[in-house]
Amino acid sequence: MPDHHPESLVVLNRPSAQAPAHEPNAAAFRLVDPRTPVLSALDQGATRGDGVFETISVGHGRPQSLEHHLRRFERSAAALELPAPDLDAYRAAIGAAIAALPDAASAWAKAVLTRGVEGGESPTGWVYATLAPDHTAVRRDGVRVVLLDRGLRHDVERTSPWLLAGAKTLSYAVNRAAQREAARRGADDVVFVSSDGFVLEGPTSSVLYRLDGGIWTPGTGLGILDGTTQSALFAFLAARGVETGYRLAGPDELARADAIWLVSSVRHAAPVRELDGRPVPVDAALTAEMNEYLAELAE
Repeated sequence: MPDHHPESLVVLNRPSAQAPAHEPNAAAFRLVDPRTPVLSALDQGATRGDGVFETISVGHGRPQSLEHHLRRFERSAAALELPAPDLDAYRAAIGAAIAALPDAASAWAKAVLTRGVEGGESPTGWVYATLAPDHTAVRRDGVRVVLLDRGLRHDVERTSPWLLAGAKTLSYAVNRAAQREAARRGADDVVFVSSDGFVLEGPTSSVLYRLDGGIWTPGTGLGILDGTTQSALFAFLAARGVETGYRLAGPDELARADAIWLVSSVRHAAPVRELDGRPVPVDAALTAEMNEYLAELAE
């Protein structure tokens, strides 16, 4: 592995206890060179995006909110009707991938489960880990955000479960396209809005906003991810006596907020400094406290 880019890759032999192992009697997982090809061109994760993943923040070798990530990983797999991931196997593989990295204040690990090779019996699973980029500037200075229509109603999770809204799948082409559209509009990131006018989430983040003395996030059951970082920050804020909760809110309510954040596992809390071209106040002190808390958080 190049010294300038520490990384590790762990391939699971039996990512699900509900399916056969790839190699009978072999070890549960193996550490391989991340630059050596290990994925079949026929794997449905590559050919169809048919799989799920979780990205976990790591601080000094400690995975943050690991159990929450694993629960969400399991729920996403169930939504796709994949064989259930063996969480013990993934927990051990994540630990091995992290242990192969040098000690660092900020790293991340990505756990993946796919349906496997077309026509095969076994799913494919791996964990990749590497050091995180430096997000100091964006956490301090904030991001410019545009609102984009996701093209789905806010109740799509209930009315159309086959659309997999709320599952963290490998099919990220739409999210990447939205971020490219943001760049074309002179912005850094996106907040999706449902076709019937409700605030949802970012392509890779949850939305938090402060209004009426509390800090809120879009309500559950909206076809959005159960945010691990959002959950951690709500616990932090509640301990400080700040009211938190879930709201079904439209863009008008978001525009009235006196602070907005996009929060995610690796970038942590990025304040929004501009929304659809309009300035948004940045609470630098609270943002710094949020990010300090997230940096120290570990299982």
